[in-house]
Amino acid sequence: MRRLLWLGIGLAVGALVVRAVAKKAQAFTPQGIAASARDGAVGIAAGVRNFVDDVRDGMAEREAEIQAAFADGLTLDDDLYPEGPQYR
Repeated sequence: MRRLLWLGIGLAVGALVVRAVAKKAQAFTPQGIAASARDGAVGIAAGVRNFVDDVRDGMAEREAEIQAAFADGLTLDDDLYPEGPQYR
């Protein structure tokens, strides 16, 4: 009975090891490498897309600030040149 228990444990561990090795080996096949590259490219594309969206949001916010200042007759040069305009 005891030998049968150890045989079952050995078979279960062996099956888990074979599955893990097969999964790791799949990563080094051409299809596995292509899938990894595709996943990386998708991640990079998503990051670039988020960056572009953030830049557009910032541009829209700054545009609204400029338009509000223009409507109020204010100048934004004071923010850029606190010492005053260089050319008059």
